[in-house]
Amino acid sequence: MRRRILAAAVTAAALALLTGCFPTGDNGPSPDDPNTLRVLAGSEVKDMVPILQDAAAATGVNVLFTYTGTLAGTELVASGGAEGTYDATWFPNNRYLALLPGADKQIKTATKIMTSPVVFGLRSSIAHQLGWDTVSPTWGEIAQAAAAGKFSYGMTNPSASNSGFSALVAVATALSGTGSALTTADIDAVTPAMTDFFSAQKLTAGSSGWLADRFVEDPTLVDGIINYESVLRGLQDQGEDLTIVIPSDGVVTSDYPLTLLSSADSNRAAAYQKLTAWLTTPEVQKRIALEVHRRPGIPGIDTGDEFPSDVLFETPFPNTLEVANTLIATYLDTARAPSQAIFVLDTSGSMEGDRITELKTAVADLTGSDTSTQGSFTQFRGGERITLLPFSTTPGTPVIVDVPKSDTDAALGQIRDEANSLVADGDTAIYDSLHAAYRLAITQKQQRPDTFVSIVLMTDGENTVGWEPSDFEQYYNSLGAEAEGIPVFVVLFGNGDVDALTHVADITGGQVFDALNGDLAKAFQEIRGYQ
Repeated sequence: MRRRILAAAVTAAALALLTGCFPTGDNGPSPDDPNTLRVLAGSEVKDMVPILQDAAAATGVNVLFTYTGTLAGTELVASGGAEGTYDATWFPNNRYLALLPGADKQIKTATKIMTSPVVFGLRSSIAHQLGWDTVSPTWGEIAQAAAAGKFSYGMTNPSASNSGFSALVAVATALSGTGSALTTADIDAVTPAMTDFFSAQKLTAGSSGWLADRFVEDPTLVDGIINYESVLRGLQDQGEDLTIVIPSDGVVTSDYPLTLLSSADSNRAAAYQKLTAWLTTPEVQKRIALEVHRRPGIPGIDTGDEFPSDVLFETPFPNTLEVANTLIATYLDTARAPSQAIFVLDTSGSMEGDRITELKTAVADLTGSDTSTQGSFTQFRGGERITLLPFSTTPGTPVIVDVPKSDTDAALGQIRDEANSLVADGDTAIYDSLHAAYRLAITQKQQRPDTFVSIVLMTDGENTVGWEPSDFEQYYNSLGAEAEGIPVFVVLFGNGDVDALTHVADITGGQVFDALNGDLAKAFQEIRGYQ
């Protein structure tokens, strides 16, 4: 029986995604106020909001967050796309950003605020069986146990989230055995061992927070997760019986640099200096350690027994963009299990005109039309099974495309052609269509059990015909174990019913993505981090 102890947190997270920002004041600071820092950030720093509220009271500086994936955000900054909209960034690290052409021109200064290594959290009973509660294993030993089926785990998608990318770097570098930064030749050599390691990955995610929520919400999914030490400590605080395993041969540590952009004006630069000065005081550094479980960003802070005394061995980071991107592509194409994604697409009459055109563009981007780096990471990949299930008054006929491991052009072209043939007409049978999607998803999961199976629901309106929400919920609950691990990722578009559709994501263990302002392509790309 799935636990619901995090339902409120999931709903709150969905609402934060709908607004696109998280204000630190009661009514939210004005973005035009010179004492407001407009910060593009990873969702990992949401837990800093209470501390930032006190910072506003102490310094007069407010923070207005907009959340995005680390890799997508760093590409935006490096391209100059953040100029004028944001004054600063707060990602887990700037390492990937530093590899991007033009990034150095976009950054004025950066201040390390706090640190957290990416480590392994495993249910204590399994950690004890493996002896990892007393002796720290190497990544190679973890890979051997993974290949032997001794545990399963979840990790974020390296193309979307820094924690997954950091883990990927640490694993590949350790398996190479060179003790130095990876090369493309190293990646080729360790791909078989990486495949062993990722054979035990049974849960993926686009964000560290969502991964942690799913781990707690449904204990049957996996035995552990790779995540920030701070996130895992927070789960222990919630009562999770979890052992934190720090691999002995190296980790990648995030140093959370609050980074001022070159385009920030003098007022925002002054606000930045006030805020960073306050955040790096000993009192606040200790508070960060105790409240959000991140290690101090400055030396000499007494945190008592908050953190283990073991010395952390820092894994060298790739020093070229080519190596970093090759590593991500190798993970997506070869090392990890492929996905099966069912796209339930609203083609009712209200989609006519610009909306159906945007839908066709969004699907086309996933077939390779978007040639940006982020676009290349989010496109459909070899080994995946993609299903398009259009619906209006009734569910349509599903189109199932198995993308081959190589020579993918024909399969991707078929998906693109099917999307381009969609016509808007009729009523909106949301829940009948979800019913059809789950029947199909369960069959596909039985056919290919070692895959990530998910459903994407995109609708621009309210249900007008067929099953009601209560009918679908009753049906979903009747599925029991058959539906475990098959989430619905909901895209809110047009006049979509926010409350009803958020509930669908909640009960199925999915997530809500906001395209109410029309950016359907971006929402589809974000979802790819969860597949």
